[in-house]
Amino acid sequence: MPVTEDPAPRAAGPARPGPRWSPGARDSAIPPRWLPRALAMAVVAVFVGILVWRAAGMLGNVITILVISWFVALAMEPSILWLGRHGIKRPLATGITMIGSLVVGIGVLVMLGGVFVNQLIDLVQSIPGYYADLRGTLGDRFGITLPRTDELLDNAGDYVGDIAPGVIGVGTSIAGGLFTATAVLLVVYYMASAGPRFRAAVCRYLAPHRQREVLRLWEVSQEKVAGFITSRIVLAAFSIAATWLFLMLLGIPYALPLAVFTGLVSQFIPTVGTYIGGALPVLLALTVSPLRALAVLAFIIAYQQVENLFLTPKVSERSLALNPAVAFMSVLAFGAVFGALGAFLSLPVAATIQAVLSTYLRRHELVDSALLQDEEIGRRRSDDDDHPADAADTADAAGELRPPVAPPADPA
Repeated sequence: MPVTEDPAPRAAGPARPGPRWSPGARDSAIPPRWLPRALAMAVVAVFVGILVWRAAGMLGNVITILVISWFVALAMEPSILWLGRHGIKRPLATGITMIGSLVVGIGVLVMLGGVFVNQLIDLVQSIPGYYADLRGTLGDRFGITLPRTDELLDNAGDYVGDIAPGVIGVGTSIAGGLFTATAVLLVVYYMASAGPRFRAAVCRYLAPHRQREVLRLWEVSQEKVAGFITSRIVLAAFSIAATWLFLMLLGIPYALPLAVFTGLVSQFIPTVGTYIGGALPVLLALTVSPLRALAVLAFIIAYQQVENLFLTPKVSERSLALNPAVAFMSVLAFGAVFGALGAFLSLPVAATIQAVLSTYLRRHELVDSALLQDEEIGRRRSDDDDHPADAADTADAAGELRPPVAPPADPA
C-alpha cells in the first residue's frame, strides 16, 4: 500500500485580536471610536456656552429693554382692545393709549415740578439758618464748636474738582436713561400695534397643540400683568390718601401734590421708589420745622411697613390670586436674583408661573383629615357648652388624650 505524503501545512491566517485589543470592550486598552467625537463636541459646547454667557452679559441692556417692553405691551392690551371694539384700528389705538399715558405722566410732572423747584429754593435758602441754630445749640449745650458758614463756603471750593467727575457721571446716566426710555417706547409700539401678527409669526413655527399652549400662556401673562397694574393703582390710591391726610394734619404746604408724588413713585419705581417718594415730603417738611420733618419720616417708614406686611399681600391675593406669603417671598427672591427690575416684575411673573402650573399639573382629591380643614373655634366651643356629654363622647371616640381623674373618695 503506497504511503501518501502529508499535505503541506496551510498558512496560518491573521490572529484574532483578544478582548484587550477590541475597541470599546471591557478592560480594553483602546478607547471606543465615539470618544474623540464626544470630546470634540464637549469642547465645542463649552466654547458656545462661554460665548452665549458673554453675549448675554454684553446684551444685558437690550434684554432689559425687551422684557420691559413686553410687560408694558401686555399692560396696554386691555385699553387697545377697548378702543378696537369702538371702531379704532389697532395701530391708532396703540398710539392713543401711549400718548394718553405720556400726557398723564407729563401732567403729574408739571404739577409737581413747580412745587419741587419752589420748595427746593426755600430749602436751600433756609439751610444757613438751620446751620446757625445747630451751631449755637451744640456750642451752648455741649461745648462743640462748628466752623462758621463763611469758612464752610471757603472749604467747599476745594472739593469742586472732586465733584466734577460725579457730575459728568450723572449726566452720562441721564443720557443713557433717555436712550433706554426712547428704545422702550419704540419697541412697545411695535409689539402692541402688531400684536396679532407677532403672535401669528411665532405660532407659525409650532405644531397646533403647541400653538394652543403658547396662546394660553400669552393670555395668562396678559391677565396677570393687568392685575398687577390694577394692584399698583389700588396701592397708590391708599398711599396717596394716607399721606395727604397726614400732611394736612401737620400743616405741610402742598400736601396733595406731595401725596400724589409719594404714592405714584413708591408704587411704580422698584426698590428705591419708596425712598425717593418719601424724601420730597421730608425735605419740604424740613422747611417748616425739623420736628415735623421727623414726624413725616416716621410716618413714611411706618406706612411702608404696614403696606409691605398687610396691604400688598392682601391686594395681590385678590388681583393676582397669589398667597400673601408667596407674594412676599417672590418679591424678595426675584429682587435678590434680578435686582430692581426683578423685584418690580416679581408679582406678575410669580402669578403667571402659578397659573401655568395649575393648568398643567394634575390635582388629586384630598383625604378626609382635620389637618386640612379650618378650625371653627366659636362653633365648636358653643356646641361643647350645649352638649357636654356628647362632646366628651366625641373626644373619647376620636382618641383624644386626657389627664387622669382620680375617683371620688368614699365617705368615712
